Amino acid sequence: MSRNYLSEIERYHDNREALQELLGSILHGIAEKDLMLDAKFRERTLKDISHNYGFITMFYMLDANGVQLNDNFLLNDGQIETESGEGKDRSQRPYFLQAKASGDVVVTEPYLSCVDHSLCLSSAIQVMDGDKVMGYMVLDLDLSETIRFLMGDHLRTRFEPVFKVTHAVFSLGLFAVVGMLLFSAFSEMTSMFSGNTDYHQPFTAIIYLTLGMAIFDLAKTTLEEEVLTHKDIFRHSTTRRTITRFMASILVAVSIEALLLMFKGAMGQAEYLSHAALIMISAVVLLIGLGVYVYLGAKAEKTLIDNKRR
Repeated sequence: MSRNYLSEIERYHDNREALQELLGSILHGIAEKDLMLDAKFRERTLKDISHNYGFITMFYMLDANGVQLNDNFLLNDGQIETESGEGKDRSQRPYFLQAKASGDVVVTEPYLSCVDHSLCLSSAIQVMDGDKVMGYMVLDLDLSETIRFLMGDHLRTRFEPVFKVTHAVFSLGLFAVVGMLLFSAFSEMTSMFSGNTDYHQPFTAIIYLTLGMAIFDLAKTTLEEEVLTHKDIFRHSTTRRTITRFMASILVAVSIEALLLMFKGAMGQAEYLSHAALIMISAVVLLIGLGVYVYLGAKAEKTLIDNKRR
């Protein structure tokens, strides 16, 4: 699945304080010298962390000089694996320098993992034995999973593939209807060129083509918004964009319906002209309402962002 790095970074900045408090509580809870000295106690603790905090991907320890004391412990849903890392000099890493200077929990800014190219964070804490620095404990975290944990978004995320497949099926069905309309339109045009023409056929071909265009636009919007594009449902601009695009598709469909009724009126069925006029008025009202919605939504979001900055 494609990742929206910009959205993840924005959500990190929106929730930075809560995230730092969460990591602080975790690290303060495990920052004991027994964790550095007792392998069995460390294994039990890491299994509990992996089971309860699925966003934590790695744990390792450094000595007072920033040299790694053990291999990397990879945490995955209650399971622990190891990979080589003992003896690595991490004394110039930002989290070590910050933790050494502050003596408290530090959290780095997001950075790209060299393994799976996901956005990660590193958090570290200094471990003391009386007045002596024993070393440092470091956690690596998946940013996207951490934000989901904070916002309680795991259940919706599990169903997201089902939602995408369902929207894709609906989009394919709409594209199939477009294909049928195109076939009907070209059939009418072929009939006209063969010499079997009456005055209804050009209008009928136009009806098929314009209706197919409206349905195609609706199918394309559904496919782009619900299947191909990563959506951050917690951001107002994303919701506003989706609603605007769908309402624009409906506006096109309503306008085309009014146009079709006008065609029927022009072909002698005058009783449809009043219906066409009413539908066109409805389309204008809908357009005005959409404009007001977009304006007020953008203004409200700007006010919200300004308040956060202040």
